Amino acid sequence: MRKFFIIYVARELRLVFPTPSATAMTIRSMHGAATGEAIAKMKMKALGYAFSAALLLRVVSQYATGLLWDWHIASWLFIWSHHSNAALAIENWGWLIEFTPAFIGAGMLVGLNTAFSFFGGSVLAWGIIGPALVHNKAAFGVQMYPDDPNWSGLVSFASLGSHASSKDTPSPRFWLLWPGVLLMIAVSFTELFLQYRVFYFAGKAIFRGTCSGINAMLKAAKRKESPWLAKQGEQESDDLVVDPAAEDEQVKWWMWAPALVVVLICACVVLGVQYDMPVGMSLLSVFLAFFFSFLAVQCCGVTDITPLTAAGKASQIVLGGATKGEHWAVDHAQRLNLLGGSWANMGANQASDLTQDFRVGFLLRTAPNQQFLAQAIGTLVAVFLAPALFMLFAKAYPCVITLSDDPAFKCPFSAPSVAAWRAVAVAVTDPTFPVPTSSGIFSIVFAVFGVVMILIRHWCYKGKWEKYRVYHPNMMCVGLAFVLPQTYYGTAMVMGAVPAYFWAKKNPKHFDIYGFAVAAGLIAGEGIGGVINAIFEIAGIAGPVPYGTQVACPAWSC
Repeated sequence: MRKFFIIYVARELRLVFPTPSATAMTIRSMHGAATGEAIAKMKMKALGYAFSAALLLRVVSQYATGLLWDWHIASWLFIWSHHSNAALAIENWGWLIEFTPAFIGAGMLVGLNTAFSFFGGSVLAWGIIGPALVHNKAAFGVQMYPDDPNWSGLVSFASLGSHASSKDTPSPRFWLLWPGVLLMIAVSFTELFLQYRVFYFAGKAIFRGTCSGINAMLKAAKRKESPWLAKQGEQESDDLVVDPAAEDEQVKWWMWAPALVVVLICACVVLGVQYDMPVGMSLLSVFLAFFFSFLAVQCCGVTDITPLTAAGKASQIVLGGATKGEHWAVDHAQRLNLLGGSWANMGANQASDLTQDFRVGFLLRTAPNQQFLAQAIGTLVAVFLAPALFMLFAKAYPCVITLSDDPAFKCPFSAPSVAAWRAVAVAVTDPTFPVPTSSGIFSIVFAVFGVVMILIRHWCYKGKWEKYRVYHPNMMCVGLAFVLPQTYYGTAMVMGAVPAYFWAKKNPKHFDIYGFAVAAGLIAGEGIGGVINAIFEIAGIAGPVPYGTQVACPAWSC
């Protein structure tokens, strides 16, 4: 992937890799004499302060969630107004303020367009469409505390349990899930197809490389070379990118090819023994991973967006179609669909990430073999650390791997992508296709609308209209808001994006030094704080029960 996308076809495919290029420039500037050292110290100090504050807030807030983390303003109004139903309705739809440093930091990074697109999608889904569905009895909620006279009006609209995931009595979350998923798939594929020139140049480069390779083999066999192949295999000098790495610094084939073969064989064996996955389905997943790797790297290099949603959902659809006639039990078919689809998705994701890493190394003139070894060391640590962290969180919060029908069942992790994967797996394997008819029709209309919006953004903002492109909504974020019932994440992103916008506008130099460092510190601090909270949960010293308080929480249920 490094040789192909960074050396051979980078110019032909117009691959600029925006984020890796910016990363390389930042690293270079931080090592630029005295000025770079001073700026680096300022950035690290800002990152350290933001990290410490976010970590402290995440850990301490668990003991007073309603005061330090979640502000249920609608519930407060419900109490102060002597049980106003209007105030409680706002609480039922999840409209609250959460001081999550991770999403506030994310809002600082993504900017106003993405943040307001996400927030606007939440308003559309959970402020307009959802209440309209319930009002017209097209979707249904469940009372959370029917035995509590003070809070009997508190209703859950976000259940995905068996009762709420049916055609007859869908929850608003289940009804809205399908438009969100289909919109994200349609938008991703539209963005992909709009890069048609990329596919043309890629095919051209592959054809040229094939002709050159065959001609080289003919010459090595001491036979007369083919003039036609030689001509087809030529590349214009203007298209060539000089590789700064010497031959002894290159990653040799024996460093990765044997390990790749061993890993594929072991994966097929494990999936076959553990999950009864046929070898053919495993190999199909490998092919899909390889195919989507090319698409992911190309799109990321051009647009800075990795189309993993399209890759994952498309692989699920392909695998679902390939196994439709096997007559497996539904749960077995769904399990294999998720395994195969995730394998293809992870392959594309890792290929894209590693190629971007090598792009940074290319710009900084880092030896590829040293970078390869460094990544291998990190991988060896991660293959033990990642499962250990998952086991830690699964033990501390069993809801991570549990689907409950209890409306009062709450989990700290909403996992919107998990819901989307599950929805597609159910759709392509369930013979009854459990999508409500009204939801299915709206999903198609909504997806067509999303495609039109992408085409408008791609074709219409030309000339004097170019300045209005920044106001065009991000349809991928709108679709994600339909999948994610927690509206406070969009609100938190706006809380980060708006101050960052005015900060950057008023003092751009100051923002360049501190802005991204503060955002990174907020995101990392909440992440590490979450790990500490999981350890506290296992140790039995977590809050708010038995330690801490649930003051300011609806029905004392934080």
